[in-house]
Amino acid sequence: MKIERSGVTYRTESSERASEREARGVAPARRREELLEAILDGAPDPVVAIGCDDGRVRYANPACEAHFGTTSAEVIGRRVSELMENHQLDEDDAPAGVRRGHAEVRHAAGETRWIAYSASRLELPDALGGVVVAFLRDETERRRDELRMSRHNDELEQTIRSLAHDLRSPLVSVLGFSRLLREEFGTGLGERGAHFLERITAAGRTMESLIRDLLDFARIGHDGEPRALVDPREVLQQLKSELKPRLEQQQVNLILPESPPLIRCERTRLYQLFSNLVGNALDHMGPCEEPRIAVEIRHSGDRHDLVVVDNGRGIPVDQCERVFEMFHAVQHPGGRKGTGIGLAIVRKIAERHGGRAWVESAPGRGATFHVQLPRD
Repeated sequence: MKIERSGVTYRTESSERASEREARGVAPARRREELLEAILDGAPDPVVAIGCDDGRVRYANPACEAHFGTTSAEVIGRRVSELMENHQLDEDDAPAGVRRGHAEVRHAAGETRWIAYSASRLELPDALGGVVVAFLRDETERRRDELRMSRHNDELEQTIRSLAHDLRSPLVSVLGFSRLLREEFGTGLGERGAHFLERITAAGRTMESLIRDLLDFARIGHDGEPRALVDPREVLQQLKSELKPRLEQQQVNLILPESPPLIRCERTRLYQLFSNLVGNALDHMGPCEEPRIAVEIRHSGDRHDLVVVDNGRGIPVDQCERVFEMFHAVQHPGGRKGTGIGLAIVRKIAERHGGRAWVESAPGRGATFHVQLPRD
């Protein structure tokens, strides 16, 4: 724009350009805020900004509409407590200043939805103060799948309990009549008849062990035994005494930890865990020089590592995960045949206590079974 005065021409800015320059100089923070909003508006996942002073939503991108069942404009200004509840913080290795967790969302249609969030504080340079920016992720379908799976597992465990109890009655009759047949008519059966009767009794004992293991598997997590600090040394000494005949027969040296730490768990389940791991090592030890089984209990951060190591024949690498499946057992020539449930019980106990179980092994190199349990 030109202005002529006394023969001199002055060049001035237009009011629009002056306003633009003023905006650039006075409110750069607002420009950055608008740019940030433009970026987040196009994000596929929901993003919200919550005021630190009042807990109200100051920003919500369009992707939030599917989660809350209402427009982003209607979400802004509402308190977080009106939108989300039942927060659960994750205990993970999140970066400093970042909080991760899960929450339930109150959808406008009345249904409950589940989200995972990652939130961090952001200090704004203007008078708006601090906000918490949270990135949300829909986990509704995964949570519903988990609930369905949990119901199916409960139904399966109830079926197992009912089936096991129903099988016990005829099995008691079979074993009882087999014993009477041997006592009353054993001399008249002959060598072949006695052999057949022995096979019937052995099969009945195997079925009895299978039913007992099935019931143990189904009871885990449902018997209500309180968790307490348990001395594993006492449990292991009891187990060693009970296994003494087998250990002597197989000439296996069972090595126990001298001063293990206390473990918070159900004592019965800790006994089952060690019994199945040590028993499995005995079953599959095979011929070797100076056979031994060592039990170790180690600290690892906020967890206990329960380790059972043997120097037996080992497990094929492709079977290391399958050995924890129900009814799956690695068979060796001349090896003792189990029910195929023991290691499934070990993994279920570990998972019900918030831990996990796995094995490291290779043929001819023994096996190392690990069970991780939370210390608290």
